[in-house]
This record gives sequence, structure tokens and C-alpha cells, in this order.
Amino acid sequence: MITEQQVLDVLSKVQDPELGRDLVSLKMVRDVQILDGQIAFTLVLTIASCPMRFHMAEDARYQLLQIPGAADVQINFAAMTPEERKEALGSTRAALPKLNAMNRVGRVLSVMSGKGGVGKSSVTAMLAVELARRGQKVGILDADITGASIPKMFGLPSGGLRGGEMGILPAVTPLGIRIVSSNLMLKEEDAAVAWRGPMIAGLIEKFWNDVLWGKLDTLLVDLPPGTSDATITSMQSLPIKGVVLVTTPQQLAGLVVRKAANMLNRLDIPILGVIENMSFFRCPDTGKEHLIFGPSYAQEVALHANTNVIARLPIDPRIAELCDTGRVEETSLKEIEEIAQKLLSS
Repeated sequence: MITEQQVLDVLSKVQDPELGRDLVSLKMVRDVQILDGQIAFTLVLTIASCPMRFHMAEDARYQLLQIPGAADVQINFAAMTPEERKEALGSTRAALPKLNAMNRVGRVLSVMSGKGGVGKSSVTAMLAVELARRGQKVGILDADITGASIPKMFGLPSGGLRGGEMGILPAVTPLGIRIVSSNLMLKEEDAAVAWRGPMIAGLIEKFWNDVLWGKLDTLLVDLPPGTSDATITSMQSLPIKGVVLVTTPQQLAGLVVRKAANMLNRLDIPILGVIENMSFFRCPDTGKEHLIFGPSYAQEVALHANTNVIARLPIDPRIAELCDTGRVEETSLKEIEEIAQKLLSS
């Protein structure tokens, strides 16, 4: 016969990934009921819209079903009162942990190009998807404030960011990727963000300092094209450990990307590699590769940046369709898989 203490012992091993503490010590487990192998309890969240509620529930359900005799687990959600939240997190507001102290980001990597239109955001999105498939906890900080496209690729609606007294909650995709973007703050996705440099730089810093990222293995920063204020702010205010440069076969794209590489070298930020997007079209009938945009200059860019070409990505209409329709999490590209493996191994 399953006892309540058995249930509590198991749930004491399940953590709130945002706070790094177990559900029982945080007093998040209430109303435990057990009948004929059916286990039910209420998971009381610190805030009702906690982005990790389903993650915690699934973890708890899996662990409880390992108890001999457990047949099913029913979990209901509730939210703490302000007084209960203060007790869980600290006796006074002053005792609440700072946001950066609550966040535990393993490493910050950025995806960059000196030129727009090379598919930098789609590369960021597909890379995040592949890392998430490999068990990584992944976030995307969309620093391309005036040209944000990440939410569209993931099918996230405008106005999808929520905030509270403790900070901003990122939007969360079905794969668990946490995303913040200026487009998630707008009522309409095509509304213009006509801001000057200081405001853009300020929002990027706010995305880093005020967002409740929680525990992440990797945070990908989708940088705006060029070497403007926003890019420099991101490089200087975020703890970026490395940059992936995206280019296309045209000489002009390569020239502008080399300018970005020069800036990174001056800032002493490691360049992890060069990705040439839209490198070729692979004929579905014959498998032959056609150089639609001409010969590759990626190797020249890589040599200039003192790095390697880590992938040449094909032109794939199916990938474009999935990104356009908000289904980037359905994409699959062996070249992206290889990049993800290289990043995990580095």
C-alpha cells in the first residue's frame, strides 16, 4: 500500500528548475490523496503562469509512477498567495534573490552576420531546436529588436510576454525552448519598432537582467545584422562565450561578414566557426548539388576570421515553409545536427 510519506519522499527529489529547490521544501505539494494505486495531489506554483509548471508536473508524474503499485497520477495546479510566496522564497521582499542569482545560464552563444537576409535567425532557431532535442535546456534572446522574426518561426503570438513583481516570463515553445523578443511585446506582429540606438540597447540589457530564464544549458543570442550599437551592446553587456558567423555564397556577403569578424577580434570574442547558408540546392531527383548563388567564399571568410567552415547549408523549400508557418520545431537538417554535436563537444 502506498503511503503519503512515500509520495512526499519521491517529490522531495523533484526540483523547481527555476529555483533549484525541491517541491516539498518549497511547500508546493498539497492535498495528497491515495486510493487503489491512484495518486493525486495539488502542485502549488509560486506564480500561476509559471513557465515550468508542465515540466515539473511531468517529472513528478514519472517519478511517482516508479513506486510499486502506482497506477496513475493526477496533478492539479494552484498558485501561492503573496504571503505564501514570500515564505517560500524568503521572509521579506528584501530577502528575495536577485534575478541574475535565480538564473543559472550555462553558456551564452551568439549567431551573427554582418549582413541581413542571410538566414541568421533561421539558423538560430534550427540550432535551438536541435539542442533541445538532445536534452539541452535552451533559450533564445532575440536581440534583433527592430527586425525580430524568431517568434514567427515558432508560431508564438504577439503579446506573449508576461511579467510580474519578480521579472519577465519568457514564452515557452512545445519543445521547452524559452524565448524573449520585442515582437512578443507588440499587439500586432507587423507593428514597427522605430527606436533609436539607446532604447534598443536598453531593451537588450533588460532581456538579460529582468527575464526569469531559470536554468539553461545554452542561451542563443540572435544578433541584429551589422556592427551597430545593438550588436556592440550585446557583445559588451552579455557574457558571450563564442559567436557563430553566418554568410551566403556571394562575395558581398562575405565582405560584410569579414567586417563583423574584425569587430569580434577587436573585442577578443572567440569565433566558433562559419556557416554558409543557401550554399547550394540539392536536386531531389538526382541528388546533384547546384550552386544557385555562385561559388562558395566561405573558406575565405573562415581564413580571415582564423576559424573553420563548420557547415554549408542547402536551399531547402521545405525548411522555408516550416519557418514561415511557425513550425520550425518540425525541421530536420543533418548539417544542423552536425553543428549541434560540435557545439556540445566543444
